[in-house]
This record gives sequence, C-alpha cells and structure tokens, in this order.
Amino acid sequence: MKEECRQLQDEIVAMRRALHQIPETGFDLPKTAAYVRSRLDEFGIPYEFYEDINGIVGRIAGAGCAGSHRCIAFRSDMDALRIQEETGLPFASVHEGRMHACGHDAHMAMLLGAAKVIAAHRDELNCEVRLIFQPYEEGVRGAKAMVERGAMKGVDTVYGIHIGTLMGMDIPSGKFVIMPGPIMASADVVHITVHGKGCHAATPEKGIDPINIAAHIVLGLEGIVAREFSAIHNELISLGSIQGGTQHNIIPDDVRLSGTTRAYDDETRERLERRIGEVSESMAAAFGGSVDYDYRWGCDPTVNDEKAAAYAADCVKELFGEDSVVQKCEPIMVAEDFSAYQKEAPGVLIHFSTADAVKGTACPHHNAHFDIDEDQLWKGAAAFAAIARRI
Repeated sequence: MKEECRQLQDEIVAMRRALHQIPETGFDLPKTAAYVRSRLDEFGIPYEFYEDINGIVGRIAGAGCAGSHRCIAFRSDMDALRIQEETGLPFASVHEGRMHACGHDAHMAMLLGAAKVIAAHRDELNCEVRLIFQPYEEGVRGAKAMVERGAMKGVDTVYGIHIGTLMGMDIPSGKFVIMPGPIMASADVVHITVHGKGCHAATPEKGIDPINIAAHIVLGLEGIVAREFSAIHNELISLGSIQGGTQHNIIPDDVRLSGTTRAYDDETRERLERRIGEVSESMAAAFGGSVDYDYRWGCDPTVNDEKAAAYAADCVKELFGEDSVVQKCEPIMVAEDFSAYQKEAPGVLIHFSTADAVKGTACPHHNAHFDIDEDQLWKGAAAFAAIARRI
C-alpha cells in the first residue's frame, strides 16, 4: 500500500491543485463537495451526503469486519478562508477573496488518495473505514454538525492529519508529529460591553467615561494570566476588538470589547470565565459604570488518546523509519474542532510538517502566501492507509 500511494503522487497533487482553485467557506461548499463526491464515485466508495451542510461520509467495509464490527474514521476538513491569495501559483484560487490558506485542499487530496488505495484492498481489511469530509472547520462548527448527523456512530477510533507549519517552522518537511495528551487548545469567546454616561470630552466630570473603564479592564485582564496562574501553566486571554465612540470630543455611552481565551482543560476554562467577569465588573463599578458580560464556550481542547497515538506512531515509523515521527513537542494555542470527534471516540490529530524554506513553504497558516510542500502528499495518504491496514 505504501508503494501504491507513492505511485498515486501525481494524482494526489492534481486533486490538491483542482481543489485549491475552488475554495469555498463555511457550510457553503457546493463545488468542493461535488468534486469529492465525484472522486468517491470514481473509486467505487459509497457515501452519505448531508446536503444541508455539504458534509460527506464515505464507507469502506473490509471483508474481515463483519464479525468484529470494528470501525475507524479518518477526518478531512474542506472549507477555506476569506483571504485574497497572493502566492502567484499557476493553480491559484479563481474565487475572489477566498483561499485555501490552511491546507484543507491537501487534507482532502491525501484522504482521497488513501481512500482509493484502501478501497482496492478492502478484501484484506479487518474493519470498516469511515471517511469524514466535513465543512466549516474554520468556524469550529463543522465537526459538531457532522456528529449530530451521525458521522461518528459506531466509530471506535478517529484520526486526522493536519498539514503545514502549525507545530513550528523548525520541524522539517515530511516529519509527522504524533504525541499523546493536549496538542491544541480550546477556543472560547469573550464579549464585554462597558456602560458609562456620555458627555462632552471637555467636561468629563459630568459623565462616566467607558473608554477609561475599558482601558483598566484591558490591563486587569492581562494581570489574570500574569499573576493568578503559574508561569509554567498554559492559558491565554487575547482581546482582538475594541469599539466605541464616534468623535474625538465626545465621550460615548458604551464601549465593546471582544476577545478569546485558550486553555488545555475545562477547569482552567471555568476559572478564566469567572475571573474575567469578576475583574470587568469590579473595574466598571470602581469608576461608576457597569458591564454586560458574555462568555461563550466554543471549541474544546484537542487531546490525543495515548493508546491511539502510540499505534499511529508505530504505523508511520514502520513506513518511513524511526526518525520520521516527532513524539515530544510543545502543544499550541491554536484550536481545532477535531476535538468534537474526540468526545465521541478516542482520537488522534496528527500534524504533518511541510515546512521547507527553499521551496517557499515555510509560511504561517492563514497567510495570503501560504503553500505546502506537495512532494510530501503521498506520505500523508500512506499514513492513513497504514493505520487502516494494521487494524
């Protein structure tokens, strides 16, 4: 199967490039879903199509799975980002203002390549292989929508591969990061509306300045992480939006703050939620104002199952050697809705580096110049196939 995946390299690259040209966002993926479905039809793989969200679940039933009912799932995301591509590639996006700047085009191509090889060997499989092609990962809503429609029903373990430079620019192209425990953070959303009393900027004593209150809240929130958590603990509060006022000489009635928190466990999330509210309310009260506070739990942390991670690492090492796998790496604060599948079954999100400065692929994700090292794509397909083959 390894050699068959290697021989499919040109086809996998062609699929990636075709998908790269037609990036779509959110749940609105008609062209992308049609392309994936057409390839599954070509490979003789039956599937369910969730038309309302453009999600797809393919099924490859191994000849040896009838008695065991073993089922493993492989996940690929399909959506793109609202970014104007600036790579200059001959197969660049033809959709204005949209781009596959996070590698989801490669994820689909690798899983489709693996699916073709796995389907050709279904008589040798001892499990059902489920192929999950999900929408809206970038909005961390797609995985949950797929779970709600039954995509994970009966799944024993779930695996995904994320390509690119997320785990660090210093991990050479072609290396797999497969480690147990927390690997990516939660992503919760914070909204704080500060209420004051508007007045002329020349007579601030006649009002209550929400801009001043907001400034103190910002500093106070920084102190939560800096002074209330251990320096070796991992958590984050970042404010990304402050909005208020319309003119230089008018103190407004209200100011709105929005941001995100990141953590690796629910206890920390609960503590952050409580303390952000307490600090914001206290700061506002100190200056005579008030706040409306809204903390919304979003994407859960991605925590890799220890046993499944060890199994995946062994599969990849058997393919490409001991040094092909990095098993100790710092987790990152980026979030991934793959965690929704891990709530249904033990799972592992594998990171697959394609960082190569010479080839111009050592670029951050969500960047208008983002690209991947296409020479490695067959290896991702082979990893999927090996995980299925050894069950």
